[in-house]
Amino acid sequence: MILAGGAARRLGGMDKPALRVGGRALLDRVLDACRGAGRTVVVGPRRPTVRPVRWAREEPPGGGPVAAVDAGVRQTTAPVVLVLSADLPFLTPETVETLLNGIQGTEGAVLIDSDGREQPLVAAYRAEPLRREIALLATEHGGLGGLPLRLLVSELALARLQHPTASFDCDTWEDITTARARIREHGRVLDEWITAVKAELGIDLDVDTAALLDLARDAAHGVARPAAPLTTFLVGYAAAQKGGGPEALAAATEKAAALAARWAEEQ
Repeated sequence: MILAGGAARRLGGMDKPALRVGGRALLDRVLDACRGAGRTVVVGPRRPTVRPVRWAREEPPGGGPVAAVDAGVRQTTAPVVLVLSADLPFLTPETVETLLNGIQGTEGAVLIDSDGREQPLVAAYRAEPLRREIALLATEHGGLGGLPLRLLVSELALARLQHPTASFDCDTWEDITTARARIREHGRVLDEWITAVKAELGIDLDVDTAALLDLARDAAHGVARPAAPLTTFLVGYAAAQKGGGPEALAAATEKAAALAARWAEEQ
């Protein structure tokens, strides 16, 4: 479940889940990271999303994170639920897998940030303990509206996992600016760009970036500089004609690289 109903007061009331980092809405980035879920529930106002989700709304609307978690958990019968905020620009499928694996022998697994603070909205929980604590809080306080999330998770036996990058969230404009700058850092920008392009084009394919870059280099040096982008385009087209997939792409890349090498040998 993804909580996307906050007021975003420190962002001047902007629709935070719709703010873009790396050309993609924050909510869509989180949805991409948990695309392997059996069911995805977004708690908050309806808005366009990169893939279909089930919508829910906390009672009362704007009633806070505990009420939102309650609304989300009512929409699933899964034994384990991933609970995420909608403003995690660096969450990845690998981090999600780490959380799910970290829940073994506990009632949940939660990320901690670089300052050692728990981030309960970057966590995986067993559903039954979560429902138990929600019911106890509702009885004790006469409702869930306005309750802080720490009350919900403080009695749970949690594993704590360190991952400062994935736990980075965007509460302020400074955070948004930091996230936008970070994805353009050397060593990250190509992976971020390729992920964004695949999401935009609806492609679910593991790309061998190193092989394609080597092919582009060989075509540029052995033939002519404009040959690099044209060659990689043609390789992608040829792979699609052969049914797509990593094997077809690797075969087309190998053939084109061998041709570029033959051209270079003739110079």
